[in-house]
Amino acid sequence: MANLMELLSFGDSGWGDELAHGVLVTVTLALATLPLGLLIGFLIAVAKNSSEPLLRNAAHVYTTIFRGLPELLTLFLIYYGGQMAMSALWRLLFGVPFEVNSYLAGMIALALMFSSYASEVFLSAFKGITIGQYEGAYALGLSRFRTMMLIIVPQLVRLALPGLSNLWLILLKDTSLVSVIGLTDLLRNTNIAVGVTKQAFFFFFVACSLYLAMSIISSVGLRRVSAWAERGQGRH
Repeated sequence: MANLMELLSFGDSGWGDELAHGVLVTVTLALATLPLGLLIGFLIAVAKNSSEPLLRNAAHVYTTIFRGLPELLTLFLIYYGGQMAMSALWRLLFGVPFEVNSYLAGMIALALMFSSYASEVFLSAFKGITIGQYEGAYALGLSRFRTMMLIIVPQLVRLALPGLSNLWLILLKDTSLVSVIGLTDLLRNTNIAVGVTKQAFFFFFVACSLYLAMSIISSVGLRRVSAWAERGQGRH
């Protein structure tokens, strides 16, 4: 057991620093993806809630594609397809190739997948806000934009928070997919450690424990955010 614990030490003799770096990459990737995914998901939900048929149809096509494709396949399409498209565009504009790194590709792919599900959460939250909220705001002379920002969005956040909390935990785990395109996240560094030490069960158990710890910390934080969002609502 002591020999196994030595494998987690920091420095040249252990893999603690590699695993810690992997945790950092995993968390930063999830945090970088979250605002982009929320923004796209919100805009898609607004389009689905629009009275314009073209916007509604385009939004439905978007969610159908990214909810229907396997996550790993989406990641490959963004990484390799985006590489080809950006390189061709960059060569056309500036005469030099452009390389999409694995971090950016992973963030975009995860944001597209996250937003397709987040849009459904936002859409359900929109349906929980009565038409009277809009009519009251317009009666006060508020513009559509100010009505959305001051009246609708605060209620939308409270209604959508439980669903978005679940999606955050899924996003945190889905970051492990980026290991297949070379990003040194927790899972990739764990696989490297397994390949070198041949201690598969030990390192995968450590990786499971780290993912579980991140999920528990996230759950505690999300409960506090939920309590803050529900302040002033009273108890039923």
